[in-house]
Amino acid sequence: MTAMQDTKPNDLLLLAGKIITFIMQGALAIGAIALAIVTPALLIFRNRVIEEFATEAGNPEVAFPLFQLAGVMLIGLAIVVMLFVFFGTLRKIIATVGQGDPFAPENADRLSLMGWLMLGVQLALIPATALGIALARFASEMDDIHLTVDGGWDIEGILLVIILFILARVFRHGAAMREDLEGTV
Repeated sequence: MTAMQDTKPNDLLLLAGKIITFIMQGALAIGAIALAIVTPALLIFRNRVIEEFATEAGNPEVAFPLFQLAGVMLIGLAIVVMLFVFFGTLRKIIATVGQGDPFAPENADRLSLMGWLMLGVQLALIPATALGIALARFASEMDDIHLTVDGGWDIEGILLVIILFILARVFRHGAAMREDLEGTV
């Protein structure tokens, strides 16, 4: 197998990684824009929203959980922004791999940042889940609304945080070893 054959699958993998991270950032940007527009609009027009809901529910005494919904949306916006930065950082790592320099010291910092971002996502899921449970309770009292809440800490997210911090150490160590090697040559 020649050197050209060895790099071709990696180039396709790197290209796929670049495309996926770009698409994810695009989708997250659209989500962030939507949440950034809808959340304040929900609060600005809260009286109208509450009236519309009471009319639809057929009960003017129904207390629509507007602030819980706005809270979930604000936390969702924070999560979307963290994930947008996560995928942008991952794209930068992919670019250094494509340039043949994955053990750049910046990549250790990038992996650490990604670990902190995912930890932030995990922590943000706690209040989002609590607010989601309040919304689910409200929905269970309504006849036409069915809402289930699935959130909070998940083992995959926690494992990802741990893996990212370990990889950051590996990359830091690899960058230091490379610097030592370059200093001796």
